Amino acid sequence: MFARRLQVERIDAAGAAHPCPVHWIDSFAMRNFTNDAIFDDTLPLGDGLMEAGYRVPLDLLASRMEDWFRRKNYIGPGEHLRITSASPSPKEP
Repeated sequence: MFARRLQVERIDAAGAAHPCPVHWIDSFAMRNFTNDAIFDDTLPLGDGLMEAGYRVPLDLLASRMEDWFRRKNYIGPGEHLRITSASPSPKEP
């Protein structure tokens, strides 16, 4: 189910990347926030790392996660998230 390892970074206003703390990622991953079953296929691993299944669309994940982080004041104006593959993963079925 958790076939992809993802890197979750906060990009500051100067363009520097910083791994998002695991407690940020975990706060997003809780079902009581998302109310969207598609995000059940996510698993926080550590600072800047999570795993996700192939049914999780990365663009939607980034959009929803960035919105949540803004509401929690984890990221500010001029900052955004970048979610990328942290390691090579097998080809999608």
